[in-house]
Amino acid sequence: MGRTRGTWNTKGTWLAGGVLAAVLALTGYAVLAGGDEDSGTPSKGGSTPSASAPGPSATYAPPNDWTEPEQWAALPRGERTDERGSQVGYPHTTEGAVAAAAALNTVSIEGGRDTVDEQLRIYHSYVSKADQSDAHAEEIELAAIQTDKSLHQEMGVPVGEPLPSGAYMRSNVIGFKVVNASEDEVSVWLLSRAAQKGGETAKESVDYTRILNAVVWEDGDWKLSGAATQRAMEAAQKEQPKIVAPGDAAFNTAGWTAIREAS
Repeated sequence: MGRTRGTWNTKGTWLAGGVLAAVLALTGYAVLAGGDEDSGTPSKGGSTPSASAPGPSATYAPPNDWTEPEQWAALPRGERTDERGSQVGYPHTTEGAVAAAAALNTVSIEGGRDTVDEQLRIYHSYVSKADQSDAHAEEIELAAIQTDKSLHQEMGVPVGEPLPSGAYMRSNVIGFKVVNASEDEVSVWLLSRAAQKGGETAKESVDYTRILNAVVWEDGDWKLSGAATQRAMEAAQKEQPKIVAPGDAAFNTAGWTAIREAS
């Protein structure tokens, strides 16, 4: 399970899971996420909720030998792009729910697109109306501004300016494992590859993270739900799949399904 973060200015919060940790914390929920070395029990937040941002596995490195994943899936695309640039309109199926969860965990911070843009995009495009409010949106934005300041300081550029040429932080979902699925609610473990690069000549660093999401069918689309995620945590906290990349034999043992790019 994830490490509890006291602030948002950590590497994990620059990536998709951290954005969701912030969203769910503000709505009163912790996030079941993180590295295999973490331990603890998630709990519903009180007046000052904390979030478990997805910590990378400190000891994992993909093996040199490739073992073909036993399960592959080509997830459906959203039928349209909303005003914030997010894919939305996923099918009312389990695969559609997983695709929506994968989309809301996909982040790209580079060039002129900053942490604030990405956090607010995810919040407004994918979070259930039951978990949204003006106050939450303001807190998300303020937290993102602080995170963005730290990111710019780390990369040596003034706040407000684009990141250096070739610099980026990206997170993409590469595998999933469904926990529970009903017609209107699906919970799923997501395995992500999080990459960071400080510039054109900098070396890319890569971490693998795991997070549990639950989405509900709402107004014709799948939305991230704090209440549903809490229910999923209670069901899944004792069965967390190991963090292992596709190509690792343990990927199959853990029950992950690899994601194939849709044509």
